[in-house]
Amino acid sequence: MKQLTAALVIFLLAGCATTQSPTGRKQTLLFSAQQMDQMGAESFAEMKKQQKVSQDKQVNQYVACVANRITSVLPGRQPNWEVVVFESDQVNAFALPGGHIGVYTGLLKVAKNQDQLATVIGHEVAHVLANHSNEHVSRAQMTGVGMQIAGAAIDVSGLSNKDLYMSALGLGAQYGFILPYGRAQESEADVMGVELMARAGFDPSQSISLWQNMAKAGGSQGPELLSTHPSHDHRIADLQQMLPEVTPLYRAASAGGKNRCD
Repeated sequence: MKQLTAALVIFLLAGCATTQSPTGRKQTLLFSAQQMDQMGAESFAEMKKQQKVSQDKQVNQYVACVANRITSVLPGRQPNWEVVVFESDQVNAFALPGGHIGVYTGLLKVAKNQDQLATVIGHEVAHVLANHSNEHVSRAQMTGVGMQIAGAAIDVSGLSNKDLYMSALGLGAQYGFILPYGRAQESEADVMGVELMARAGFDPSQSISLWQNMAKAGGSQGPELLSTHPSHDHRIADLQQMLPEVTPLYRAASAGGKNRCD
């Protein structure tokens, strides 16, 4: 059994790529872009089945307008991003590989205007651009009992209900995309996200107001979106330091006639 497990680990590591994130941080990625896109599409399709999708036309148009402006300034060839608003009190949003953005209606009670909503959407899209989803599931694959290893273990041990065990593992992998990222990844998404929003013509100074609202929304713990994020004070201080760099991008985009969404 030990030999089999070791062989599977070597097989997994042989296919991984070590690269650098946009801020120069080392990343180990086990999955191809095509694999990530497929997993992202499957996860998003499952979420649309299991969660209530908003039918409010005005809300959908507003969120899509903000999201589309963010994705319009992304580098390189990008997919046509699918934007869905979910009816939920969660103060949260997410983006998945393959071009999928989900926003919960609870977030709109905290993000008071288009610029604050753009802060969150830019942050979440930045996670995808920086391959954080790939990094996240790759790390889980290497440090936990990955699906291949677990499957082999079940075969060798002779456990019954193999399909049930593998289904449970598959479900865990499926929803692994929206589990909390690490603090280094969150800080990286902050840096990239505020630049994206500025380039899209959203006021980056509103990012500070947004995170102040977030800090108030859930008391000392904050809402779900802040579960593993840097502290409120640390995040706000970082954003304040970035304002001189990104404000000219915002002014240039505004002068170029970027339309408002609200």
